Amino acid sequence: MLHPDRLFPSDPTQRDIARRLYAEVGHLPIISPHGHTDPSWFAKNEAFPNPASLFVVPDHYAFRMLYSQGVALESLGVPRKDGGAVESDPRKIWRQLAQNWHLFRGTPTRMWLDHAFETVFGVTERLSGASADRIFDQIDACLQKPEFLPRALFERFNIELLATTESPLDTLEHHRAIRESGWKGRVITAFRPDPVVDPEFEGFQANVETLGALSGENTGTWAGYLAALRNRRQYFKEVGGATSTDHGHATATTADLSDADAERLFEKALRGTITAAEAEIFRGQMLTEMAKMSLDDGLVMQIHPGSFRNHNPGVFERFGRDKGADIPTGTEYVRALKPLLDRVGNERDLTIILFTLDETSYARELAPLAGHYPALRVGPAWWFHDSPEGMRRYREMITETAGFYNTVGFNDDTRAFCSIPARHDVARRVDCAFLARLVAEHRLEEDEAAEVAVDLAYTLAKKAYKL
Repeated sequence: MLHPDRLFPSDPTQRDIARRLYAEVGHLPIISPHGHTDPSWFAKNEAFPNPASLFVVPDHYAFRMLYSQGVALESLGVPRKDGGAVESDPRKIWRQLAQNWHLFRGTPTRMWLDHAFETVFGVTERLSGASADRIFDQIDACLQKPEFLPRALFERFNIELLATTESPLDTLEHHRAIRESGWKGRVITAFRPDPVVDPEFEGFQANVETLGALSGENTGTWAGYLAALRNRRQYFKEVGGATSTDHGHATATTADLSDADAERLFEKALRGTITAAEAEIFRGQMLTEMAKMSLDDGLVMQIHPGSFRNHNPGVFERFGRDKGADIPTGTEYVRALKPLLDRVGNERDLTIILFTLDETSYARELAPLAGHYPALRVGPAWWFHDSPEGMRRYREMITETAGFYNTVGFNDDTRAFCSIPARHDVARRVDCAFLARLVAEHRLEEDEAAEVAVDLAYTLAKKAYKL
């Protein structure tokens, strides 16, 4: 099912160049510096239960499309918050995917799954209602073998490093277990403080109390709260090997308040009397506080703004977060980031990686900002734009102003473990195709393009994330 020239240009001259460039990068190890895989998979190294639990139940890319066509999430085995009944027969769940396979035509999800089916499990026929049970049985039989355990797949996928993402309230027990197991696979964490820096995050007050208990600091005061965050950042570095933080705010708003003003907002947040406008300012202040902490502890800072989280309240109430109901919004950066950049933008020892779901900001805001401020880099095409066309648009709009070296290579940002090789392969092919066009148009020499291809596939991510 996988054509060797997939995603390469149809023009024969460019296609030949792309083939040569891809030969330089297709075999490189995978650096996955940001993602959401479950560290318990690698700590426990237990077999994945069945094809449905691997490819459907945890993957919002898959079940959001099915839900959009009227397929109930309960019928796909997605767990309910209240523990209510959902489909538990993995074969029935798998058949739902197979019978609706046509819905994924033209989507990156189809490319990722086809790649995983063929390269990981040896499937050579298209998924459909007719082939559903055969393919289920083939994958299920593979999953019972030791060479398909999580650690074995990690090694087979040629993953050099994989970063997961955890809240400051996480004990990192799985990362500790991985480290103490003697296994050589490198799985690290990233510090995601949203539950304790966003006053509108559900359970914020209780989360801050737990933060205090874990850190041994008095989080009832502004000074103690900041000390607790510093404590947990250091814990994440020492126990989980963290080299980065991650911030999923609704906007890119930042602030640089006086200590007294910040403390007043914090006190209102703890009392539950903070307004929506004040909560926005507080989140912005916390981005600046996190940047100042990064200057001290060296953690790379990632900002992922612009998602309207939990847009569907009915789905959120029944199933919780990350269930395919997050929607991109327009995002402004130039004014929003100015308080932060006035404070730390010229710091050469700080790295802040900016992401966006608003493609109109690429050439107008992000590329000019990263093309000027030493502290800024532009993250790769993200989420809804982690696709062949999204990656092409990204390169076309970012490169002329920011170049290649104010970007950070690729990261897959996925919960779907078996899609990691597919996602990196897509990125490498799209980048080789883009570079091939520059070579064919005599805008870049082929030896330079080959060097850039390696940097985009491997070197830039290691450098940006201090790996």
